Amino acid sequence: MTNNRSTDWNAEQSAELYRIRDWGAGYFDLSSEGEVTISAPCGDQRATVKLNDIIRGIRERGYDTPVQLRIENLLEDRITQLNESFARAIADNGYNAQYRGVFPIKVNQQAYVIEQIARVGERYHHGLEAGSKPELMIALAETRGTDSIIVCNGYKDRDFIDLGLRANQLGVRCFFVAETLDEIALIIERSRKLGVEPNIGFRIKLSTKVKGHWEADSGERSIFGLSIIQVMEGVKLLKRENMLHCLKMLHCHLGSQLPDIDNICEGVREACRYYTDLVGEGAPMGWMDMGGGLAVDYDGSNSTGGYSKNYSVDEYCQSIVRTTREMLDPEGIAHPMLVTESGRATVAYSSILLFNILDVSHFDPMALPASLPDDVHSQVAALFVCAERLSEENIEQSYSSAIELRQRVRDLFATGDIRLAELAMAENIYYGLMQRIAAMAEGLEADGKEISEHLANLRQARADIYYGNFSLFQSLPDNWALQQLFPVMPLSRLDEKPNREAVIADITCDCDGKMDRFIGRDGGPSKTLPLHEFNHGDDYCIGVFLVGAYQETLGSLHNLFGDNHAISVRINADGSFDLAHEIEADDADEVLRTVEYESLYLFNSFRNRAEKAVQDGRIAPADRRQILADYSRCLSGNTYFER
Repeated sequence: MTNNRSTDWNAEQSAELYRIRDWGAGYFDLSSEGEVTISAPCGDQRATVKLNDIIRGIRERGYDTPVQLRIENLLEDRITQLNESFARAIADNGYNAQYRGVFPIKVNQQAYVIEQIARVGERYHHGLEAGSKPELMIALAETRGTDSIIVCNGYKDRDFIDLGLRANQLGVRCFFVAETLDEIALIIERSRKLGVEPNIGFRIKLSTKVKGHWEADSGERSIFGLSIIQVMEGVKLLKRENMLHCLKMLHCHLGSQLPDIDNICEGVREACRYYTDLVGEGAPMGWMDMGGGLAVDYDGSNSTGGYSKNYSVDEYCQSIVRTTREMLDPEGIAHPMLVTESGRATVAYSSILLFNILDVSHFDPMALPASLPDDVHSQVAALFVCAERLSEENIEQSYSSAIELRQRVRDLFATGDIRLAELAMAENIYYGLMQRIAAMAEGLEADGKEISEHLANLRQARADIYYGNFSLFQSLPDNWALQQLFPVMPLSRLDEKPNREAVIADITCDCDGKMDRFIGRDGGPSKTLPLHEFNHGDDYCIGVFLVGAYQETLGSLHNLFGDNHAISVRINADGSFDLAHEIEADDADEVLRTVEYESLYLFNSFRNRAEKAVQDGRIAPADRRQILADYSRCLSGNTYFER
């Protein structure tokens, strides 16, 4: 392997290549030695620690990759930033009410994460949002203090509503955000049955549309919330039942990831119009919940692209506060308490997926011979001539001819007209030609010349496949289902030039189990990721960053790969770190129970097979003992590849 250290490449170039300073938000960087570093807030100061030092510390404690690594300091800082930014915006704009954030439990339901959010958020009266009965039970147990609120979204049955009303009796301010007219009627019915007045909110469908994958959350065709007509019918219903005084909150939600601050301001303006008229109808109101949407700049482009944003946390808070005041002051409407449900931006940065590379498949051809044997088939010879005559002038024709000739050779093999050796010769010529065409196309593109789409896609077609010790379906479901972009990069050798273009395959037996969408050099999507030459036995780890939102919750047991180790780390002011919380990966027994297999049943069935093998003379009794010990060990072992 060519040594590309220092003179040819340095860590600064790797930082630019992987754009770590663009998406890292000040938390992630590269040192001059090529080490990924974490800059962690520790009170009034920051401490910097090398990510590889944390990985070594984890391994010394008996854990190996894959690992879901959580950095407690980053989660705390996100909660602090959001609340203090709103406090500044309120002071700067002379706003006469306060901010109350709530964290949507669905974004990350892991107990230790929710407990940390509740603990850190207590000083800011930061509450929780629940969209189901189990989530409401979590919220009621974890919400601290009487100034925090619980927002109940989603569809609510009698038990859901009764539980929220009982919470009100205990002094917990619980808001029922109505999604349908029938739900309003049920809230009224249960309120009277229990003798407890509810706090009701209306979720409205804003006409404001946003860009990106989550645009379905916005606009009048959103599946959630009340239409304009239903809002007025809901007001009439509350008036008839003498319960309009219980309507206290307006709620709307433009989407989970809002890239454009102009869309946010437009949504706030529209929400304020609804709020003003609901006050005019006689509702006391007092609370305006703008839902989620505070975005994460996954690709670091600082743009209105679907995986980015064109604003900071401060600009987000200032825009909401300023726009609300500008809309309500001319109407003489008292400023409402402001609520947002910022989940993604709260937890995304604090979690990193770490996995090791197990193997690699190359698509590099062997060196071509100077000439072919005289008796080679004419179609193989034609492919060889095509390779010899390649030039910039005939690149398109050469590409098309190569594909056609390769298929002819394959057809000849299928009919038995050529042997395997000639097919292998043709494949080698083809791959060598495609490699040269791809390099030539990249050069033309770099010179500003236009190339066809199929030539541009050749980089992916000749990319290596790096096999990672993880399950895409378990750990990165949004990358598979939504083509979500996450920052991905190697964690070592960053003072070397990465000389391979790769896609990453997981260890499931599924062709969808691969990552082939990455953040490109220009911030846009790329179909390949630059990586270093991998040799069998190398300890080569990959990090996938900003994965704290939704990924753990949505992960599935495809191929029965279970949860990874989940390790929470606290970084101290002196640069040391502590393992604050650790959860071992699912073992095979735990995973099998989720699909209704009991270990004892499986073991006994296998034992019977082993015993029959002894009786049939296939194995010795001592072999039986070792075979059963191996089976038992696997039942209690990790579901992932173990070294």
